[in-house]
Amino acid sequence: MSETISRRYADWIATHSKFVVLAVLALTILVAAGATVGETGSAGVGQFQVDTAETDAAEFVRENYGGSEGIAAQLVVRDEGGDVLTRDSLLEGLRLQQTVRTDDSISGTLAEPGLIGIENLVGTAAVYADATAEGGPPPAEPPSLSAQIAALEEQSDAEVEGLLARVLDPDGSSLTERDPYAFLPREYEPGETRAEARLTLISQVDASGENSDPQAAYDAQVAIDGLVEERFADAFVFGQGIQDDASTRATGDSFTIITPFALALIVLVLGITYRDVLDILLAFVGIGVVMAWLAGLMGWLAIPMNVILIAVPFLLIGLSIDYALHVVMRYREARAGTLEGGSSSETADAGNRSIRTAMAVGLGSVVLALAAATVSTGVGFLSNVVSPLPAIRDFAVLSAGGIFATFVAFGIFLPALKIEVDGFVEHRLGWSRAKPAFGVGGGSANAVLEKLGSVTMRAPVVIVVVALLLGTAGAYGATTIDTEFNEADFLPTDAPDWAKSLPGPLAPDTYTIADDFAYLSDNFQLRGEGGQSQVLIRGDGLASGSILSALDNATGAVSDGSSIQLRPDGRAALDGPHTAIRAVASDNESFASLVERNDANDDGLPDENVETVYAALFEADEAAASQVLSRSADGKITSARLVLSVRSSESAQTIADDTRTFAEGIEAEATGITAVATGAPVSTAVIQDALLETLVEAFAVTLVVILVFATGLFGLRYGSWSLGALVLAPVVVSLAWLLGAMAALDISFNSETAVITSLAIGLGVDYSIHAGERFMAEREERDTVADALVRTITGTGGTLLASAATTAAAFGVLAVALSPPLRRFGIVTGLAIIFAFVAVVTMLPGLLVLRERVVADGLRSD
Repeated sequence: MSETISRRYADWIATHSKFVVLAVLALTILVAAGATVGETGSAGVGQFQVDTAETDAAEFVRENYGGSEGIAAQLVVRDEGGDVLTRDSLLEGLRLQQTVRTDDSISGTLAEPGLIGIENLVGTAAVYADATAEGGPPPAEPPSLSAQIAALEEQSDAEVEGLLARVLDPDGSSLTERDPYAFLPREYEPGETRAEARLTLISQVDASGENSDPQAAYDAQVAIDGLVEERFADAFVFGQGIQDDASTRATGDSFTIITPFALALIVLVLGITYRDVLDILLAFVGIGVVMAWLAGLMGWLAIPMNVILIAVPFLLIGLSIDYALHVVMRYREARAGTLEGGSSSETADAGNRSIRTAMAVGLGSVVLALAAATVSTGVGFLSNVVSPLPAIRDFAVLSAGGIFATFVAFGIFLPALKIEVDGFVEHRLGWSRAKPAFGVGGGSANAVLEKLGSVTMRAPVVIVVVALLLGTAGAYGATTIDTEFNEADFLPTDAPDWAKSLPGPLAPDTYTIADDFAYLSDNFQLRGEGGQSQVLIRGDGLASGSILSALDNATGAVSDGSSIQLRPDGRAALDGPHTAIRAVASDNESFASLVERNDANDDGLPDENVETVYAALFEADEAAASQVLSRSADGKITSARLVLSVRSSESAQTIADDTRTFAEGIEAEATGITAVATGAPVSTAVIQDALLETLVEAFAVTLVVILVFATGLFGLRYGSWSLGALVLAPVVVSLAWLLGAMAALDISFNSETAVITSLAIGLGVDYSIHAGERFMAEREERDTVADALVRTITGTGGTLLASAATTAAAFGVLAVALSPPLRRFGIVTGLAIIFAFVAVVTMLPGLLVLRERVVADGLRSD
C-alpha cells in the first residue's frame, strides 16, 4: 500500500514537473516575504522561573538594593619585572585621563568619577602636600585632573616615592577616601612603593534605554583602548564593549579564513560524489530555497534571533545535502537500471529509462524514507515546545519548520527541477545526463563498501559488541564530562602562526583578550556584575553583635585557592556592613566614638547596641549604608548584603560553590540568620544548570517520540514492530560516542554544546531511517540477506558516505576558528556526523543481520 502511494506521488511529481517548479517557487516567495514583513530582532536565551533560594535572594536584592545602572570597565597597566608606580608612569596615566575627558565621544559616556586609579590618589596627595607646604588648608573639593598633573610634575621622583609610601602605608591614616589597595594586584606587598601592575576603573552610564545595548559606551571602551595602546607599551582595557568588539572581529576573521576552505571542500567532495556541475548547482539551489523558507518563517512567526538558533541553519544544510544526494543517486540508479521498480515493461527496458520515468522510479523508492526522516526529526525537535525556556521553544518550532522546508525543497522541488533541467540539456543541447551513482558499480568507494558488507555478514556479533562496548565507554566518559559554564570559554583566542602568515586580507588580527581577561581576573578585583557575587543575610540575628564578628572572621578565612578575590593583605575583597562601619568610622569622629563605646573586644565593630550603630551609619553615610543594609519604612533592618569580588575566569558553578561555602561559614558562626549565595555568577550557574536539565529532558522526549514513530512506521509497512528500536539504536550509541569524545577532548557539556549535540540526533535519525528503509526494500527484492545488505551499503551507504563527508568536512573546518564557540561547534558537529555515519554503516547492518537470523531461527523452530 505504502509503495503504491509513494509511486503515485513520484509519478505525479514527474508528470507535472513544470507546475511543481512554478508552484514551489511561488510558495517560496510568499514564505520568504516574512523576512521583510516580520520584525525578528534579537534576544537572549531568555529567563524562566527557577524556584531556588538563590533566585529568591536575587529578587530580594533587586527590590531592596536595586541593580547597577552603570557600566564598568577596567584599564590595566603592567610592566612585568618593572614598576608602574614611577612618577613618569603615574603622570602618563593622568594625561591619558585628560585626553579621554577632552574627547566628546568618550567623555559623554562617562559617569562620575569617570576614570580613577592609584595615579589619582597620588596626584590628590600631591595637591594636598603642596597646600600643606604653603601653609594653607587642603582643597575642600577633590582636585581637578589639571591640578593633579601640575602638582605631580612639580614633585621629584623621591618625593613621589614618599607620597606613595604615605598613601600605601597599611598602618597609617589614608590621605584619600579610596582604598588604594583596590587598584593594586593580588601579589602586591602592603607598604611597598613598587608594583608590576596597576588598575584604573572606568565608570560609564547606560543611556541606551530598555532592552538595548549601550553601544555608545561600548564604542568608547574601544576608543579608550586605542588611546591606551598609543601611550603604554603593555596595557589593555577590558569591558563588555571590548569583548563584543573582539568577538565580532574574531568571527569575521574566522569566516574570512574558513569560508574559502569550506566552500572548496564542499565543492570538492560534491564534485567527487556527483561528478557533475549541474547537479552540484541544483543542490545549492535547493539549499537556497531552504534558507529562504527559514528566514521567512522567522519573520512570519516573529521568532527573535538568539545564540541557540545558530544551530538551525547548520542542521538544515546537513539535511539538505543528505536529501539531495539520496534523490539524485536513486534517480541515477533508476536510470542505469540498477534500481528495481516501475511496471514490467519499464523494468524490462530499465537500461533505457527516460528522465521522467527514472525520476518517478528513483523518487518513489526514496520518498517514503525522506518523509519518515522528516516527520521523525521534525516531530522530535518539535517536542521541545514543552520547554519552559522561550529560546528552546523557538528552536523547536524553527527546526521543525525548517525540516519541513527541506522536504519541500528536495522531496518536491528538486526532483521536478532536475527533470526540467536534464530534459533541456539532453534534448535541446544533446548532452547525455545519465551518470553513475556514487558507491554503485566500480570505484574504490564501492569496493570499500562491499568489503564492509562482507565483514558484517561474517561477524555481525563482533561488530555490534564492539559498538556497544565503545558506547558504554562513551557513556562512562559522559559521567566525567565537565558541565560547567565559563565566560572565559567564549573569548577569542589568537590565531596560529600559519593563519597569521596568510596573505593580505586573509591574515587575522592579533587577539589577546583571553589572556588579558585571565590576567585581570587573577590579579585584580573585577568590577561589574560578572566580577561580583553576593551573600544575602536575613533573620532576627542581624541585630546581634555575633553577626558582625562572623562576617569579619569569614572575611579573613577565605583560602588562597578560592575563586573569591583576596586583597593584598590576604583578606577577602568584599563590601559588607562590617567594612562599611569601619570605613565610615575612619572619616567620622562622632560615629567612630559610638562604635568604640559599643566595641567590647577592640576589633572596630560593635558588640552591643548594633541596631543603634546601624541607624547612626545611615545618618553618617546613607549611600554607603544602603549598599550593605536594607531597612523597612519604620527603620528596622531587614537584611544585610555582602558584595564579593570574584575571579570571573573561574566557571559560574565554581564561583557559586565558593560563595555558598562562604555563606555557610557565616551561618555556622552566627545565630538567628540565614545566609544565601546570590549575584550574577550564582544566578548564571543556577540558570545554566536548570537549562541543561531541560535540554537533557528534551533529548529524552525527542528520542521517545522518534522511537514511537519509527516503531509504528516499520511495524505498519513491514510488519516488524522491533525494527524501529533497531533503527534508533545506532543513533543512541553514536550519541554516547560523541559524549565520550567530548569528555576526552575536554569540551564541556553545557547549554551551548547540548544544543549542538541535538544535531547528532537529527542527522543520526535521518541516516538510520534511510539505511533501514533501504534494507527492508532490498530484502523484499533479493533472494539472500547478503545481497540485500550489500545493495544497502553500496547504494544508500554510498550516498550517506558522500553526505557525511561533505557536511563533516564543511563543519569540521570550523575547528580552526578563532572564536571558541565556533570552534566547539565545528568539532562537535563534525564528530556527530562522523559517528552517526559510522554507526549506521556498521552497527545497524550488524543488528539487521542478527534480526534476520533470529527470524529465520524462529521460522525453522515453527
